[in-house]
Amino acid sequence: MLTTPALDDVRAARLEHPGLTWGLVPTMGALHDGHLALVRRARTENDRVGVSIFVNPIQFNRREDLAAYPRQVARDCELLAAEGVDLVWTPAEEDVYPPGFQTYVTVEEITRPLEGAARPGHFRGVATVVAKLFNVFQPTRAYFGQKDAQQVAVIRQMVRDLAFPLEVVVCPIVREADGLAMSSRNALLGPDERRAATVLVRALRAAEAEWARGQRAGEHLRAAMRAVLDAEPLARVDYVSAADPLTLREIDGEASSALLSLAVFIGGVRLIDNLVLGPAAG
Repeated sequence: MLTTPALDDVRAARLEHPGLTWGLVPTMGALHDGHLALVRRARTENDRVGVSIFVNPIQFNRREDLAAYPRQVARDCELLAAEGVDLVWTPAEEDVYPPGFQTYVTVEEITRPLEGAARPGHFRGVATVVAKLFNVFQPTRAYFGQKDAQQVAVIRQMVRDLAFPLEVVVCPIVREADGLAMSSRNALLGPDERRAATVLVRALRAAEAEWARGQRAGEHLRAAMRAVLDAEPLARVDYVSAADPLTLREIDGEASSALLSLAVFIGGVRLIDNLVLGPAAG
């Protein structure tokens, strides 16, 4: 496995065998089974697999969140070597954003609600770094997890709009045995907070149960999630959403499909989760 901080070395390795297909898994490190599931999927669908490990500073709204984000590059590289990854890029900040950097990618409408409203500028940072990774690696396919549902929608929009010659592959959420979505942030939870964190998936499942009973109204689905969240003393709701899966506009009235999503602080740790209902679930 080639591990390199040099952009030119990454590009040279990528282009050494131009006829091969490449899968790219962009990450910020602190890898868990959710990331490794993306790597395994990429391995089955491509001749070569590349992974980036970069904690992207321009997608963080608070300096303390950036400072607290776990960094375990040596361990991550061991895990990736065991998975047979061919190329890992572990750049420093100046490798991605060299002195004088002033070019950013902004995706408009779809970034405004939900995470975009809660974290201004976040998706500008995401779109910019992902666009740069696409240019450096030039992958055939790029792999992302459904847990970051709005991020997936933003990247798909960017790929369509800017005509990136690649396929965006979205993989299902990987969950712990108790249903909690795997996340690098889970490691920041104390024991009581870890137990309380399952309230996110319980809230989603409560709304899913209402959907199964024929309830299609957005407000009813949001109310079902809030009722579960309100019963957990350690939970502080950032947002609860039942939105159109394509536009991310909140459902007003009844719908044939819905993206349920929520962001909740458990103690000082902000967690997100989502569930797609209806035809869009496939």
